[in-house]
Amino acid sequence: MSGPHAARLRDGRLHLQHGPIDLVIEAFGTPHEVEAAYAQAFARFDDILPALVGELPVLRRPVGVAHPLLKGPVARRMARAVWPHRGLYITPMAAVAGSVADEILAAMVAGRTLDKAYVNNGGDIAFHLAPGHELRAGIFVHALDGQARLTHGRPVRGIATSGWGGRSFSLGIADAVTILARDAAAADAAATVVANAVDADHHLIVRQSASSLDPDSDLGALQVTVAVGALPPEVIDEALERGAAEARRLQRAGLIEAAALSLQGQWRIEGTGALVQAEAG
Repeated sequence: MSGPHAARLRDGRLHLQHGPIDLVIEAFGTPHEVEAAYAQAFARFDDILPALVGELPVLRRPVGVAHPLLKGPVARRMARAVWPHRGLYITPMAAVAGSVADEILAAMVAGRTLDKAYVNNGGDIAFHLAPGHELRAGIFVHALDGQARLTHGRPVRGIATSGWGGRSFSLGIADAVTILARDAAAADAAATVVANAVDADHHLIVRQSASSLDPDSDLGALQVTVAVGALPPEVIDEALERGAAEARRLQRAGLIEAAALSLQGQWRIEGTGALVQAEAG
């Protein structure tokens, strides 16, 4: 395995890559503070992947009645994020992308004076905002379908998206579920849970066992979605309502701030509308 790599994109953003971890980072502030923040991000990035690989056997196990015993700070972030969902089938891997983003963001802002900053790990984003500043994040399914407005005064510092066509397997049929939460790890775990809940029983939904697609999958023999045909409107409504009900439950529990659910051109929005605005396609 080659080591971590850092490069500058043409627009000045920092790109960090190591194995499957691919981060795009941007900080706003004085040049000195931005450069120092980028140096701190890369210094922390050095051992992220080796530490996670060393704890993979535990990270791939479903969370049960006992809290997972993990050593590394990213692994512990993962376990904390999925622990509230332990009544469902979930492993710490459900929060890996968000947890990495949170860890790198924490490292880059430590001791720095920045107006704002974000770490984007394949669409799962951790961000920092000083008073008076904001960020806007696009919600993409097939195009720019919506927008999240992130402000300092709201209790949201993470955004994550999950769906059956994404990087990870899903038990549900959502094209995309975008979650806003207190940090990226919490958003990542909740996006997995809500996306799994967007589901229905229909002959145009094709599933296979996760292990048949990837022998190392943490989902084992569970059936994951591999194709979804054009569904009748009533099936779409049923599936979205199941996911929306789960999103409302997580919101009442204080685990998420808002959710945007998409399936075959139809949307459901739960939470503060000013945070997530879906545009009719």
